[in-house]
Amino acid sequence: MNPRIAGIRDGIGGTVQAQEDHVPDANDLIAPGTPPAQGPLNLARACIETWATDPAHAQRPAFTFLAATSPEGDRTWTFEALWADVQRIARGFLARGLRPGDRVLVRVPHSPEYALAFLGATLAGGVPIPASPVLTREEAEFLVTDAEAAFLVATPDLDLPGFAGESVSAADLGSMDGPGPLPETAAEDPAYLIYTSGSTARPKGVLHAHRTLRARRLMRDAWQGFTPSDRTLHAGTLNWSYTLGVGLLDAWAAGAHAHLVEQPVEPARWVDLIERLDVAVFVAVPTIYRQMLKYGDVDRERLRGLRHGLCAGEALTPALLEEWRAAAGLELYEALGMTEVSTYISTAPGSEVRPGSAGKPQPGRRVAILEEREDAPGRTTGRELPRGEVGLLCVHRSDPGLMLGYWRRPEEEAQVMQGEWFVGGDQASMDEDGYIWFAGRADDIIKSFGLRLSPVEIETELARHPALQEVAVVGLPVDPTKTLVAAAVVPREGARPSEDDLRAFAREHLAEYKQPHIYRLVESLPRTRNGKIQRRVLAQHLLEESGAAP
Repeated sequence: MNPRIAGIRDGIGGTVQAQEDHVPDANDLIAPGTPPAQGPLNLARACIETWATDPAHAQRPAFTFLAATSPEGDRTWTFEALWADVQRIARGFLARGLRPGDRVLVRVPHSPEYALAFLGATLAGGVPIPASPVLTREEAEFLVTDAEAAFLVATPDLDLPGFAGESVSAADLGSMDGPGPLPETAAEDPAYLIYTSGSTARPKGVLHAHRTLRARRLMRDAWQGFTPSDRTLHAGTLNWSYTLGVGLLDAWAAGAHAHLVEQPVEPARWVDLIERLDVAVFVAVPTIYRQMLKYGDVDRERLRGLRHGLCAGEALTPALLEEWRAAAGLELYEALGMTEVSTYISTAPGSEVRPGSAGKPQPGRRVAILEEREDAPGRTTGRELPRGEVGLLCVHRSDPGLMLGYWRRPEEEAQVMQGEWFVGGDQASMDEDGYIWFAGRADDIIKSFGLRLSPVEIETELARHPALQEVAVVGLPVDPTKTLVAAAVVPREGARPSEDDLRAFAREHLAEYKQPHIYRLVESLPRTRNGKIQRRVLAQHLLEESGAAP
């Protein structure tokens, strides 16, 4: 084990050694040109340096950040300029005392500075934590405390007074620098830490290694189809790993010109941008494609430069796929993944798209449908099921994109690391041709508008309201394309809080995207004999009450 990161690895339990035992087994499956499993490797360096130091490519545009109002405000970096800025910021972090493995919370609005802070920290051997700028101060302080962050990069309005580490103003990134040299990182060294909602009251940190690049190389071949001549456009924001990964890192690794847009963006504008920029590959969640069809002028002539669209983050319904095909005359290629293991199931350009399926396991990924134990939901017997049978969707621990582990959450890590498999809780079947058909989750995570939300986390915050006795949060699928977050609340005796009061309390304690869409006062919550809330029963009652139940 590398002594430089022993402290970090000690914090994630015993998973790392087991992964190292299996990494060599995966090498035989990896495509040519993939970064090596062992030895020097750095996420930022591998995606940019080769192109930046190639005279034939160095002056080509690598990154354009589009202004919200006028093209005059757009900012563009060549590969050479981008690499120079990332190196300069990395040296600046080192000059301010960053040590290998130090966690760096990035709390900056969606902007080029967000990307540069993330990349610079990674190149310096730090472990950036991409955080949403809409998190409340309380939520951001939890991340800083839980991760024991040594650095905070923030704008003045997002600074955390009282932070004990080194604070870096986003405005200072443009002038940061220091003496060299830059440190060398290894494939198994921690590269970044992403906090994600889960089955607990607080988000958990998912720690990834630099070797995740090997998995991202597989994604490019089996889903994205990026080429060096492409202009790509991602509709997301940089606090999301989907945007950081597919929108920037994967595009740059292919030598493509990546575009991101200042938010918010009117739905109709996406078609205008694709046409004006001559975008070859557009990337978004299905909701964006749905909004484009409703509010934008989608037709094949306007999208003549577009080769295909990519989507992930939520299920692509057959109806939406059919509508997009009819209007745009183009294919959408879907992918399925999770924070812990990147995107590992997809449909590649040129292959058959089967509506309702996200595709097949990518070549180089070892995926299986395993039998679920009757006495322990979410646990597997280890037996692989025949084709067509529904079971737990599992990824082998040798997968190059699999996390190093959960940050100091050994009990939760033990729930998903079962023998030779990572078991994330998804249920699915595999047909005779290898296509995966998603059948639901083994847990109660809510997917709403492309976001993955923990009902326990939302309940924990709302339950702090002095007028509430109990809270239960569920997802209400009001139609095949929309799931709303509903909070059923049991008031304390003699209390009757108004909906406006509950919404104001949620705004104070929860980020906007976590706040319930619907509030319902109820006398009691349906429970099992053991006292567990019956979320599905509650959701059905709320749907029937609203008249939306089938």
